Amino acid sequence: MPEWEAVIGLEVHAQLLTESKIFCGCSTRFGAEPNTHTCPVCLGLPGSLPVLNKKVVEYTLRMALATQCTITPYSLFARKNYFYPDLPKGYQISQFEAPIALGGSLEITVQGIPKRVGITRIHMEEDAGKLIHDESQPVSYVDYNRTGVPLMEIVSEPDLRTPEEAGEYLRRLREILRYLGICDGNMEEGSFRCDANSSLRPKGETSLGTKVELKNMNSFKHVEKALEFELRRQRAVLEDGDPVVQETRLWDAARGVTLPMRGKEEAHDYRYFPDPDLVPVEISPEWIETIRNSLPELPGAKRRRFADEYGLPEYDSEVLTSSKALAEFFEQCVRLHPQPKTVSNWIMVELMRELKREEKEIEHCPITPSQLAGLLDLIREGVISGKLAKTVFEEMFQTGQDPGAIVEGKGMVQMTDPELILPVIEEVLGASPLQVAEYRAGKNKVFGYFVGEVMKRTRGQANPKLVNEMLMARLSRDGL
Repeated sequence: MPEWEAVIGLEVHAQLLTESKIFCGCSTRFGAEPNTHTCPVCLGLPGSLPVLNKKVVEYTLRMALATQCTITPYSLFARKNYFYPDLPKGYQISQFEAPIALGGSLEITVQGIPKRVGITRIHMEEDAGKLIHDESQPVSYVDYNRTGVPLMEIVSEPDLRTPEEAGEYLRRLREILRYLGICDGNMEEGSFRCDANSSLRPKGETSLGTKVELKNMNSFKHVEKALEFELRRQRAVLEDGDPVVQETRLWDAARGVTLPMRGKEEAHDYRYFPDPDLVPVEISPEWIETIRNSLPELPGAKRRRFADEYGLPEYDSEVLTSSKALAEFFEQCVRLHPQPKTVSNWIMVELMRELKREEKEIEHCPITPSQLAGLLDLIREGVISGKLAKTVFEEMFQTGQDPGAIVEGKGMVQMTDPELILPVIEEVLGASPLQVAEYRAGKNKVFGYFVGEVMKRTRGQANPKLVNEMLMARLSRDGL
C-alpha cells in the first residue's frame, strides 16, 4: 500500500471594504433590509452598463504588492456564464485569461518550520446574491443586496500538504488583508470565504491526483476539520481500489462530514469570454509605485521589529502583532511606559482576558494606552502593589476611569512606611506561636503563611517586598 501525500490548494474570496459596489453606486453595507441596495446595473436590467470602481482596483493592487505578485499592466474582465437564482444577469463578471496579478507568495510557519506558499493569481470579480431558505415551507427567497459587492479572489498554488498548513496560510492571508484595511476578514458574515481543493497522490510522485473541492467552511477550524475528514475519506476510497470522483462537496459542521454537492465544473463549462461592456484595465508603473509607497508595515516585518527593537520573545511578538490595532495599542503604551515586557504581559494576560470575556475587539477597549501606562507607573513608583493593580485594572475596564482616580477614591495607596507595617507583623507573629516554632525548626514553607496574614490584615496595601524583608529580619532575631 503506497504512502499517500496530500496536495491542497485554496481559493479565497475577500470582500473589499469599499462604500459602493464594483460596477455601480449601490451601498455595500451589510445587514440592510433585503433588496434595498440594488439598481438596474447590479440587477442586470436591459440597457444598464457597468462602470468599474477605481477603489476596487487600488485595493487589489495593495494586496498584490503585499504578496509579491507581478502586476499585469493590461487586464480584462470576462463573463463567467452559469445559471443560478442568485445571479440575476445569468453570468458573473470576473477575470479569467488576463487577471490583474500573477505569481506571488506568502510565508507561513508551522511547528517552527518556515514555508513559502505560491500564489497563482489575484483577480477582481463581483459577488452573487444570497438565497434564504424558508424552513417552514419548501420555498427560497433571494436577496440581491450582495449582488455586485466587490470581491478579490486569491488563488494559491497546490503547495499545502496538511490541514494545519492550510489553516495557517488563511490566518496569515487574513492578517495582511486587515493590516491593509481592505477587508474586515469576517468569516461568519462571509466577507472572507475559502474553497479548498484537495487530492492525494503516492508520496514521491509529481503528478496531481483527482481533486475534490470543499465549500461551506466559515472558520479556520472548520477548514482544517473539513480537510482532515476529506483526506481520510479519499484515502479510504483509494485503498479500497476505487477512483476518487472529481466533485464539489459541502462541509457539514454539525455532523463533521463532507457531503456531495455536484460534479466539479471545468473552465470550459462556464463559457468565459471578454465582457463587451467593460474596457481593459490599464495600470501605469507610476500608479503602482504610488500604492507601493503607501503600504503600511506588514505583519511579518512588524513581528521581526518587535523582537529586535523591544527584545520581546517570539510568542509575545506573534500575539501583539496579530492585529494592527493591537500592535498600535502596545506601541503607544510603551512610549509612555518604556518597559516593553511589562507592557506586553499586561496586554496579553489582563487586557486580552477582559476583552475576550466582554467579547470586544481592541478597537472598542474602554482602557486607553495612556491609562494602562499610568497604571503601570503607579506600580513602578510603589504607589500600589501588583496585586492591587489588578483590582484597579478591572474597575478601569468597567468604568473607563483613570487609575489614579480609582486608587485615590478607594484609599488603595500602598503602605510603604515600616512603622505602619511593623505593628501588623508583631500582631501576626504573636498570634501564630505554632507556625513560628515550625519555621524555627526549619520548615521554611511556613514563611508564606506569615506574608499572607500580613497582606490580609493590611487589605493588600502593604508593600510585599518590604513585608518580606521585615518578616525575615524579625524572624531571624531571638526572643520570639
